[in-house]
Amino acid sequence: MTGSSERVAIVTGGSGGIGRASALRLAADETAVVVHYRGNAARAEEVVRAITDAGGRALAVGGDVADEEQAAALFDTAERELGGVDVLVHTAGIMPLAPIADLDLAVFDEVQRVNVRGTVVVDQLAARRLRAGGAIINVSTSITRLQPPGYGAYAASKGAVEALTLILARELRGRDITVNAVAPGPTATPLFLDGKSPELVEQIASGNPFGRLGEPADIAEMIAFLAGPGRWVNGQAVFVNGGAA
Repeated sequence: MTGSSERVAIVTGGSGGIGRASALRLAADETAVVVHYRGNAARAEEVVRAITDAGGRALAVGGDVADEEQAAALFDTAERELGGVDVLVHTAGIMPLAPIADLDLAVFDEVQRVNVRGTVVVDQLAARRLRAGGAIINVSTSITRLQPPGYGAYAASKGAVEALTLILARELRGRDITVNAVAPGPTATPLFLDGKSPELVEQIASGNPFGRLGEPADIAEMIAFLAGPGRWVNGQAVFVNGGAA
């Protein structure tokens, strides 16, 4: 069992770019981490090894965040193995791209299932089971503000994530639990880079004053702040995008 002072975080999508960086950053703050994965157990175990090799505590747990029984098992494992849950960092999501006129409705439905239903499922569990002083951090996107063509299904799902986040923050009055969304801009993750030419990546990177893509570690810094010292930030969508407009 964990000591009473040790915080415990669940990071969904912890084998991916922002999730991996967040798990490592939280572990650097001496938070025990449950590294969730959907399909890539090997990458999740790599994250766990990186944390444990540095003296931290972590374990990998697989499952579908949109399935309430599998998501509940994630929380059960955290409570059984690490003593409780203080932080949920929900990075798991998918981003298939297509113009709205050509959008396959089956693909649209899957985006909403993973990104919206998945958020409802894990946020619901967190709302019920996080300890006082906890934090729920969902991941939205700056795409809701930038509105580039091709991102309609993804932007619609993340607009819903922001709405759910802001309402949940107000519903948890009296619980001492913060609820916020982090909205990254274009970030150098496999999810973002997949299928994009180097020329397109360079064009997108030039869209902020720094002239580069965000790095997962840039996003993880804000997540770590909201997970720990940022107690007076609540019910917000925080845009972390280097000034993209």
